[in-house]
Amino acid sequence: MSKRDSTILLTGFEPYGGMSTNPAYATMRALNGETIAGHRVIGRPLPVSIARIGAEIDDLLHEHRPQAVISLGLAPGEPVIRLERVGLNLADFELGDNEGTTSRDQAVSRQGSAARWASLPLRRIEAALLASGIPARLSETAGTYLCNACLYAFLERLDAQAVPCGFLHLPMTPDLAAEAISKRRHDGMDRLPPASMSLDLIIVAVRIAIAETVAEVATA
Repeated sequence: MSKRDSTILLTGFEPYGGMSTNPAYATMRALNGETIAGHRVIGRPLPVSIARIGAEIDDLLHEHRPQAVISLGLAPGEPVIRLERVGLNLADFELGDNEGTTSRDQAVSRQGSAARWASLPLRRIEAALLASGIPARLSETAGTYLCNACLYAFLERLDAQAVPCGFLHLPMTPDLAAEAISKRRHDGMDRLPPASMSLDLIIVAVRIAIAETVAEVATA
């Protein structure tokens, strides 16, 4: 770890699925260049593309030598910060990515294991978030869309490097929830409105996750 830069790589997905924004992307942009617990945050976007994401991750890890990697994605309808515990070697989704690609029962990595455990201090992060009044929970599934592919791909590449790595799913922001409500009314859909969390609070939550990760690395 001593040979690595005092940096944290923070990735955030671009908007997808017809949504105008993505809080993962906005949070990554907001924290890029910030110093948290003595570590500089390097914020970088990721494409919502199953064909490109592996190469993008390779490029990021070739360019940077972070002490930890935290990736962010959107979980529409989720009311809390969701801390993902495991990445599955599975890409299976009917909602096309931003290049229109869908996937059915495909592996993220042809030679990879069935699953990989996230290596962030997730219980420590959860406790710190709850103590700060920010709702959060551990999760046993990151789904089978690009967020899961991102988590699995990073974990596979960092497996032998002892670099903490994980994924945080974020709620919608109020503007996205309002978009969803408007679209549902237009389509004649009568469902409960989606949960949301302010972008400011999401940014605070990710700052806490970074600080707790740095603290854990310092004692490792």
